[in-house]
Amino acid sequence: MSLISVSNLVRYYGNHCAVDNISFELSAGDILGFLGPNGAGKSTTMQMLSGNLAPSEGEISINGIDLLDDPRQAKAAIGYLPEIPPLYKEMTVDEYLAYCARLHRIENSAINEMVDQAKTRCGLMDTGKRLIANLSKGFQQRVGIAQAILHSPDVIILDEPTVGLDPNQIREIRQLIAELGKEHGIILCTHILPEVQAVCNRVQIINQGQLVYESSMSELLRKQATGSYEVAFLRSPTVGNLTCLEGIHHAEQLDEHRFLVTTAGSSVEYLVKVAVKNDWGLFKLMPHERSLEQIFIDLTTGDDETIEDAVSPENTDEQNTEEDLDAAYENAVYESLEEQGDEQQNDNKKQDPAS
Repeated sequence: MSLISVSNLVRYYGNHCAVDNISFELSAGDILGFLGPNGAGKSTTMQMLSGNLAPSEGEISINGIDLLDDPRQAKAAIGYLPEIPPLYKEMTVDEYLAYCARLHRIENSAINEMVDQAKTRCGLMDTGKRLIANLSKGFQQRVGIAQAILHSPDVIILDEPTVGLDPNQIREIRQLIAELGKEHGIILCTHILPEVQAVCNRVQIINQGQLVYESSMSELLRKQATGSYEVAFLRSPTVGNLTCLEGIHHAEQLDEHRFLVTTAGSSVEYLVKVAVKNDWGLFKLMPHERSLEQIFIDLTTGDDETIEDAVSPENTDEQNTEEDLDAAYENAVYESLEEQGDEQQNDNKKQDPAS
């Protein structure tokens, strides 16, 4: 059974449709990256999932419990960190987490144990007696996450958890999210694509209230492939030398030494062999990939045709990895040396017929 099931969710603000008929599910062990530009409807969706905002239409179930029909029981399975952490900064960390434990209806006899568990998981064991106001922003975010996991919820919803943090703090929060993902289902709402790439195994992209993309993270990474390769030579051939080779569909010279070539299938291996044989001085050969940022931009700013291009690789053939290219180069060099050795032997025989 899914931890969260969302069906045909809609939310209007007056005549403006902020969330437009979205549906998805979250399973145990999922870390779902919920991406979108500012104003796309991310935070509105998170507020509806956490029960803080009623949908105009649609259904939300948490662990099979309808959020609208039985909100108290459904919310008991959710831990929520909004974009601005709900912290009382005049409290100490221990006071605040104990207060949150009572709000979650944790029995008095279990409060200290649950607070200690949350502090341990969030790296807060040495901060219990400190005022929240005196903590760094990174540690305040940790306190916010601690209150979200205090009651051991099945689902954790994190809305922009690393906004305003420095690089070291971001890395620490990402490590914490990855660790929490081993025992919980997590929705990570953000507009920062590298953050999703770092910790998530699934990704959804929302734009103008609609889901425009949904897949596993590994599938999104495969969309980077273009079927093209960047090659560089010390003694450069002409574009014509390249385009006349079998399987080379297109070649574009980028500068004096670099070219962008589009190939089919294993023809890149043939290109390597030709380069070695002709002594072009091949010193660079690597797949040319679209950046994840470019895919995101295409999905959230383009028309239908651009969106289709963004999620479909330009070449459906399997693109060689850098390891494949290294192996192809080594094989080409080895074969070239063998050919040179055979030619040398033949020359020696011609010079010495008695042999």
